[in-house]
Amino acid sequence: MLYLLLDWIQDVASPPGFGVFTFITVRSALAAVTSFFICVFIGKKIIRLLKRMQIEETFRDDVGLDNHYDKAGTPSMGGLIILLAIIFSTVMWAHPGNIYIWLILVVTIVLGGVGFVDDYIKIIRKNKEGLLGKFKIIGQVAVGALVGAVLYFYPDFQEYNTLSTIPFVKDANIDYAFLGEALGWAIYIPVCIFILTAVSNSVNLTDGLDGLASGTSAIAGLALGILAYVSGRVDYSGFLDILYLPGTGELTIYCAAMVGACFGFLWYNTYPAEVFMGDTGSLALGGGIGAVALMIHKELLLPILCGIFFVEALSVIIQTSYFKYTKRKYGVGRRFFKIAPLHHHFEKKGWAEPKIVVRFWIIAILLAIFTIITLKLR
Repeated sequence: MLYLLLDWIQDVASPPGFGVFTFITVRSALAAVTSFFICVFIGKKIIRLLKRMQIEETFRDDVGLDNHYDKAGTPSMGGLIILLAIIFSTVMWAHPGNIYIWLILVVTIVLGGVGFVDDYIKIIRKNKEGLLGKFKIIGQVAVGALVGAVLYFYPDFQEYNTLSTIPFVKDANIDYAFLGEALGWAIYIPVCIFILTAVSNSVNLTDGLDGLASGTSAIAGLALGILAYVSGRVDYSGFLDILYLPGTGELTIYCAAMVGACFGFLWYNTYPAEVFMGDTGSLALGGGIGAVALMIHKELLLPILCGIFFVEALSVIIQTSYFKYTKRKYGVGRRFFKIAPLHHHFEKKGWAEPKIVVRFWIIAILLAIFTIITLKLR
């Protein structure tokens, strides 16, 4: 909303220098800084509140890692810090008339709410199972369906609603309406549901070590911000030969707010963590990443950009499938990894937690760089 105030001042008084606030790059930088300092300044107060309310992590005996005993008693549900920072910064600096901004805020708030309910059941009501899986899925499917429906049916998007950039292929886009326009929605909306559900769950599975999910989410958010910016510029999108998507530039501000919030949260979440984000933060971040990728029609780049998240999720799928297969075949279940998700496998091998986190960050940075340069490797 601050954008409207500054724009009004510029129109009425035309003070020197105020025109700078019309630039997305400037507002994105301010959103990142605002989000970071919100996390840093309110983070300590929220952590104290969580401690006072005894909203703390309990040790799970089924994890199989003795060093995680030390994490018991650490405040959880710190994702509230991230949510407040992202929402406030985005509303403050983004153009309020942009449909993408309202849609991404709905995704963030709803999935953050689903995560909050899950954390509440696990921590406050002391039910380790948390929110039943079917209710989580219902929430994710509903949000994915909403995103898909808006992107497909909104009048301004009709020209490119079912198109998506194909990595490594020049002058080519995939069209989800390959069975005809009448059935386009029947393919596109389920694709949106699958992607949003997969990414949000993958980030949730990655949230197991201090700073791992917040750091990798910041890296993914930064790359998505760059992609959103170039997609919303007719000159850059033309030069890169990608879809020109009017209005997506404003998503750069949301991505910047996400990056700032993740870095601000890292102030308290780096090893040894003073607070955990819980499902409140991980589901919201994952949903935001998946939704932005869909809005800028770059969802086919997610396996590269979110490689860490997807490998973490894949490790769980492999572990579970292999255990069930060997149990049927040999009568005793066997494990493919020492423990899943993958970051716990390396812990079991004796790697120090900070070493795992930093190495995963490095891989995430390399994947983000490669994602960006795929725009020219075509």
